[in-house]
Amino acid sequence: MPQIDVQLVPGPVREDDAPIPSSCVVDGRAGGEVVFLGRTRAEHDPMLGKLRSLAYEAYEPMAVEVIRRIACDAAERFACGFVGVRHSTGIVPVGEASVLIRVAAAHRAAAFDACRCIIDRLKTEAPIWKKDMWTAASRWQEGTPVAVQEPRT
Repeated sequence: MPQIDVQLVPGPVREDDAPIPSSCVVDGRAGGEVVFLGRTRAEHDPMLGKLRSLAYEAYEPMAVEVIRRIACDAAERFACGFVGVRHSTGIVPVGEASVLIRVAAAHRAAAFDACRCIIDRLKTEAPIWKKDMWTAASRWQEGTPVAVQEPRT
């Protein structure tokens, strides 16, 4: 059974967040570990100036549930022993990380594939919204609408 560790955190995420549990390392199941950090990159817009930061908002209960489902799906599909995901809420300045994905699997190819699958799905499925904070103005990024299930009657 894979270990899943998903959290939303205020402000930037840290590189040492979501460590692989020692049980995955000690018993030798983790032959490949992949860590992805998504950082706010420096950009310049001729009209808006320099990008200062990104601001993230989330509907936390739903976001954690969706991210956990994504992590569980990837863990099952790629036979991962551990999947850890951290995503920021609030302000993330240029150069800081807003998302961390840490995956441990028996083989490196599976760990890479799982990590790519998770970040791709997270960007299109999780109810997390991003606002670009420029020198002259701010604007919300267009996102993917969240699919809402109709209540059963």
